[in-house]
Amino acid sequence: MKKTILALRPVLPDEMAELDSHFNVLKLWEEKEPEEFIKAHKNEIQGVLSTYNSAGVRAAMMDALPNLEIISQFGVGYDNIDIEAAESRKIAVTNTPDILTNDTADVALMLLLNIARRGVEGDVFVRVGRWQKGPLPLGVCLADKTVGIVGLGKIGSAIAKRCCAFDMNVVYYGRSEKNVSFTYYNDLKSMAHDSDFLVLACAGGPETENIINLDILEALGPKGFLINIARGSVVHEEDLLIALQNRAIAGAGLDVFANEPNVPEEMLKMDQVVLLPHIGSATAETRSKMGKLVIDNFLAHFEGKPLLTPVYLS
Repeated sequence: MKKTILALRPVLPDEMAELDSHFNVLKLWEEKEPEEFIKAHKNEIQGVLSTYNSAGVRAAMMDALPNLEIISQFGVGYDNIDIEAAESRKIAVTNTPDILTNDTADVALMLLLNIARRGVEGDVFVRVGRWQKGPLPLGVCLADKTVGIVGLGKIGSAIAKRCCAFDMNVVYYGRSEKNVSFTYYNDLKSMAHDSDFLVLACAGGPETENIINLDILEALGPKGFLINIARGSVVHEEDLLIALQNRAIAGAGLDVFANEPNVPEEMLKMDQVVLLPHIGSATAETRSKMGKLVIDNFLAHFEGKPLLTPVYLS
């Protein structure tokens, strides 16, 4: 008999078809009354397919599913899953790391280049006929500028590699110093003060919630730019709005937001902000690989094999 998986949101069609071939898949996003649907199937559900952009799995949902054995997350981040609650209930948790490293790093550089060289603004400038009235305002050169990376993990390291190719000076901040040639800061405010670009590549969750506040943004200064491809929770969004409105920083490139898909209306009117709809891993190749890894983790678990990419409480 097939195991039953509750899918909170869909993955790509080919991977959904493969998931259906192995499991009895309950598609929560198709249900008008999701809570009642879960109650009706609570004893059947042994696995949950969670996604980076879903509500995730909190302790209350785990309690509502007495036979839940595994949560397989479609995404590298898992701040929408209560890992402590899962471990206390002996529920396995997996994610999809490494696969999306290069794509996410590419998006960070896309944001950095667009905000510095006015790429998005320039496109609109041409389309609405403003070029005939005069040139686009000058941009900012990347060479010899300092980029401060918050979180030099795999994605942060990939961003650093790309920044080096643009002849930028890379420095970083994190929980501990790493064996790399880049300068380490143990104080975020000091690094922000010394940086021209502050790039956020850290994990989400309670430890990093709102670590980028008005104090840090003012340290970055009126010539500094903020790039966020981490999690919206890392930035105190109201403070960022204040900093942008008051020109306390030069601009921002954002792929993530505090209340996705809702973006503060004020930001939509700002020329100095580049906005993306959380597309860090959004390539067909990467999303397909992510979906396959989700399935492979389910299969490994139910076949009694070691999980491919387990997540543990750090």
